[in-house]
Amino acid sequence: MTAVLYKKERNLLTFILQFQEQNGYSPTLREMADAMGNKSVSTIHTIIKNLVDKGYVQKVEGNTRTLKILKKDIILAAVGGVVRSKGPSISLPLMGYIAAGRPLEPYTDPEASFEIASAMISGKKTAYVLQVKGSSMIEDGILDGDFVVIEKSDMANNGDIVVALVDEGLATLKRFHKDGEKVILRPANSQMEPIYPKSVKIQGIVVGLVRKFKN
Repeated sequence: MTAVLYKKERNLLTFILQFQEQNGYSPTLREMADAMGNKSVSTIHTIIKNLVDKGYVQKVEGNTRTLKILKKDIILAAVGGVVRSKGPSISLPLMGYIAAGRPLEPYTDPEASFEIASAMISGKKTAYVLQVKGSSMIEDGILDGDFVVIEKSDMANNGDIVVALVDEGLATLKRFHKDGEKVILRPANSQMEPIYPKSVKIQGIVVGLVRKFKN
């Protein structure tokens, strides 16, 4: 019987798989902690120990940085379609839709995936794909129906295009600006007003865009 993977375990496995695909070696504990949003590596130690105990990961003797992924077929299904690929591409989880002022809308297929050029992502953070609904970012070239590649992050710099959860858990795709303690989320559409949220939680930063053209 296969041991159950919990959310933090799935997220760490996803990151390790993506990092190994992008870089050809395993991430450091510090890199794992940063990608998972943990200030301390102790939590990562615990998660890796759980993954080892469950038989999903094996530490390579004599090299503390190298982690061998076991039961890969089972893991790929469990983490929602993240796969290794030969050549300059990688398949990321297609998490759902993002539309301004609405909750994130998940895809009906929890194992949906989307192939991108591996150069789009740094390989240092967990990445995923969302499909855009609406026209709030059209002046930045992000159109309705486009797919945006997101690297998970809970911090952003001025000018970054971010996925953010704002008041009452609504999701939005906007440019991040901070003026002192005040956060401003700016659309790239002159017909729309900026958002001045009372609360904001950064979910990730847009690092790439893919557009599918219809015949």
